[in-house]
Formats: sequence, structure tokens, C-alpha cells
Amino acid sequence: MRMLPPLAAMLLLAIAAAQPVRAETSSWEQEVPQTEVPKTSTGKGVKLVPGPKAAPAAAPAPAPGQLSGAKTLVEPSGDDAAYIAFDQGQYLTALKLAEEGTKRNEPQAFTLVGRIYAEGLGVNKDEAMAAKWYAQGSELGDIQATFSLGVLYAEGRGVKKDRAKAAELFEKAALTGHPLANYNLGLLFLTGDGKPQNVYRAADHIRFAAEKGIAAAQYDMGGLYQKGVGVPNDALQASYWLGKAAEQGMAAAQLEYAVMLLRGLGMTRDEPKAIPYLKAAAQAGLPAAQNRLAYCYSEGVMVKKDPLEAAKWRLIAKSGGLKDPDADVFVDKLPKDKRELAQQGANEWREKAGLF
Repeated sequence: MRMLPPLAAMLLLAIAAAQPVRAETSSWEQEVPQTEVPKTSTGKGVKLVPGPKAAPAAAPAPAPGQLSGAKTLVEPSGDDAAYIAFDQGQYLTALKLAEEGTKRNEPQAFTLVGRIYAEGLGVNKDEAMAAKWYAQGSELGDIQATFSLGVLYAEGRGVKKDRAKAAELFEKAALTGHPLANYNLGLLFLTGDGKPQNVYRAADHIRFAAEKGIAAAQYDMGGLYQKGVGVPNDALQASYWLGKAAEQGMAAAQLEYAVMLLRGLGMTRDEPKAIPYLKAAAQAGLPAAQNRLAYCYSEGVMVKKDPLEAAKWRLIAKSGGLKDPDADVFVDKLPKDKRELAQQGANEWREKAGLF
């Protein structure tokens, strides 16, 4: 199975050729997973939102104390002031308040400063500086700092790459139940990089993360069950976990799951349910999904037969680098006016997707 990163440009880690699941991982790029948010000094979670956006030129300026979109700014105050400011996109204020918190040895304050530097929020991005702040937060017992420092060591960002050190940090965080730390630790056990190779321990850690809702882990569990690595070869379990990841919107999982539904692998064949997943993966930009969708339209598989739509998706897949001479013959045999319309549709899709 291959995975295309669900979020934009991520550094990818090469894994051994025998790797049965994803050949690459993106989780080491996620400093703070979607399942976790910065913790306030009281341990209360803070929901992250984008910073203030400029109002459209024709729209009246936001009233004082208002963000565009009518979000009310709360004056940062009290023990959680730094986190309130961060939540509202006031990063320099958050930095100042967090730095004050570090003087009181508040563990989460060190982590917040580290994140601001790691992501370049209101300041120049400085991963070396971030690593120093994370290290201090980790020493004081903040698990998110431990995890984030592990991310930097895993990729060699701001520090010298050291997978053994990353494994040590991930293991420390994993012992507290941190989902992504478990996932990353599982990948290290799977590849024998930073940890002795042990596919059974790998599967245990990846399963933990999958059960906690990490889509990448769910996707990989599907791959492990497909290949029987660290777990029994079980098509039913493979389809279950791929379905979980597909439900969360992971394009690669949507494609794999759609193929399973079309073929009835590990479940009753369910072509109607497959088409929405296939369309979602195609819209997400996966050439393999686009090409398979082209075949569905050309043959009328659970969609109305539509040669023009089939040609459009084939042309999109071809522009994405997917070769399929047989499908190209199908397009070439269409009347010139139909080919031109299909090309126009493909161009419009690519323009909308920002590929022009």
C-alpha cells in the first residue's frame, strides 16, 4: 500500500523495501496531532483556531474586539493567558506570556514557546531554538514537549538526526498513552530504525494509536492485516481498519477501501458504497483513484455510463503521471469534439485544484 500525504508538503521517511504498509510516514511532521491541543497551566485543553484574517475590501472593518467572522476576542488574563492568546492567533503576546511562565518553571509554558519557534508563528522559524525549549519542557515532565522533541530528532530538524534518541522520547511519551508517540514508536519497531525490529511490538503500538482514532495508524493496521505482519493475515480486519481511516477522510485509505468494496475483499461486495469513497479520493488528487473512476464511468459501474466524464478523469490521472495505454486508446477513439470537451473539463478541474 502506498500513501500520499493527506496534508500539504511533508518531509517523508524512506522505509525498508520489505515494509508491508506505508513506505513513508507523515506523523513525525505533526508536532501537535489533531487529537491533542496545547494544555493550559491548569491542564485544560485549548481549541486552536486560525489567527485573525483581514476582512474583504468591500466589507466594513471588524468592530474592536472582533475577528473577521464575528469571533470575539477574549482579553488574555489569568493563569491561562498565554494559551488564550495563542488560541486567538496573538502569537507574540502568547510568546511573551509563555516566556514569563517559563520563569515560574511551568512545564507547558516551555512547550508553548517551543511550538511558536518550531512553526514560526509570529517569529522567524527556529527549530534549534524550539528543540531547546522542548527539552526543558520535557525535563519538567510535559509529555507533549517530549513527543515534539522526538519529532525533531526523528527528522533531524534543529538537532542532529538521531532515531535512537527519538525512540527513547517516543517511548517515554507512549507510556503515558500519547497516541502519536505510540504510532511513531510502532513505526520504529516495524523498520528496526532506532529500535530492534519487532513486528509484534510494532503492531501493538500502531493498534493502540488506531484505537485512539489516528487515521494513519488505522490505515497501517489495514496494511498489516493484509500482509499478515505482526498480526494474522485477515481480510476482514484489514477492511475494518481501512474503512475507519477512510471515514476520517484519508484519501489513500478511501481508495484502498473502495477497491476492497468493489472486489468484495473481506466483506460483501458493495459497489454503490465504493463510488463515494472513490470519488473522494479522486477529488483529493490521487491519480490511481482518478483512473479507476474513469473506468467506472466508461463501463457504467454503479454510475451512469458517461464516456465524456470517463475521458475527463483519465486525462486528469494522466496529467498526474499515471500511465494506462488501454485507457488512452479509449480517449483517443472519442470524436474530436468530445475529446476537446473532456480536456476542457480536465483543465478546469486542475485549475480549481491549483495545479495550473
